Amino acid sequence: MNNNNKRRIMNNLKKLGVTALAGSLAAVSAQAGEMSVNGSANMTYYTTSKSEGKGIGTDKGLTVSGAGELDNGWTFSMYTYISDTITISSHATSLTMGSLGTITAGQGWGGNSPAYDEEVPQAYEQTSDRQQNSANQVGNWMDNGGLTWTAPAMDLGGATVQAHVGWSPDADDAGTNNGSVGTKSGTWGMGTDLGITITGLVDGLTIGGYVAERENENPFSTAGNRAHDEFNGSWYAKYTMGSVSVGYSEAYYDSGISAATVTAATTAKTIGTSAGVFENQQMSIAFNVNDNLSISYTESEDTYDAQDNAATAISDVTQETEALQAAYSMGGMTIKAFQMEASNPGWDSNATKNTFSEISIGLSF
Repeated sequence: MNNNNKRRIMNNLKKLGVTALAGSLAAVSAQAGEMSVNGSANMTYYTTSKSEGKGIGTDKGLTVSGAGELDNGWTFSMYTYISDTITISSHATSLTMGSLGTITAGQGWGGNSPAYDEEVPQAYEQTSDRQQNSANQVGNWMDNGGLTWTAPAMDLGGATVQAHVGWSPDADDAGTNNGSVGTKSGTWGMGTDLGITITGLVDGLTIGGYVAERENENPFSTAGNRAHDEFNGSWYAKYTMGSVSVGYSEAYYDSGISAATVTAATTAKTIGTSAGVFENQQMSIAFNVNDNLSISYTESEDTYDAQDNAATAISDVTQETEALQAAYSMGGMTIKAFQMEASNPGWDSNATKNTFSEISIGLSF
């Protein structure tokens, strides 16, 4: 075979290979689903009576998301949020299996608890955005290194019921990426949670309840006597009639710590490390003035109970927070503001009352 014939054969083989590759790539592309990128940027003017004073802040972030469908009709989706420090703040992947429900896994994405904590109508942020409370901490250690299952919505006597179930083999809230897992904490073991949402009992009414528990594998430590597993729970009710929404919620947070010496009423407390329990009640009302403007008012009472039965028992301390909020949207731009006041911040009966004011301009693209 002469060189010309060899070259012709090789050229034909190359063309055949390129054609086959192009066909295979087209087939893969047709099955790969879709990807999108969204972003946001915020400029905030914030003032407070606390030590940080006042100033202008900015933040921005990108969300990369994707979705697709399998041959059997199941669908999948994912997202990754990249903060303004160019780090991955959270990510999650979900597989929706038709009548079998949806399984989700991720890091820092919230898990089931965000659907049940401080779930009262508000025009802007939850009150814990500036003044931390125990309701915001309920079950928050279930969003790393675990699985959640969302059951298909079920009809029950005219109402719609949906359940959320979560399981984490090592519920220490340690975030990891790149497929790795966290090291054994030495304190926390398995964590589980369960949430139920009911709508349709009455038009405009939504009711939800949530419980979360994690095993304490080290009941005795230098920090004190951890006498039992950690248990958190919450419930809420929201009712909407026309442009008005009202809501009420309660939360309970027991970190399982029973220390020999409890924290004094005149000392700041830390959720999760201070012995005792925290109980939160919130109520709010929100009004949609029109399609663009909404306002809301929220009250939060968060009581710390030292669970001290001694003759010199330490008094309970209640942290009270009030917030007035407003939001106005104009297409891709939203202007939001709040005025907030907190008494006994940090569950410290000697602490000075704090006030917070914020106005934010947000852009989405």
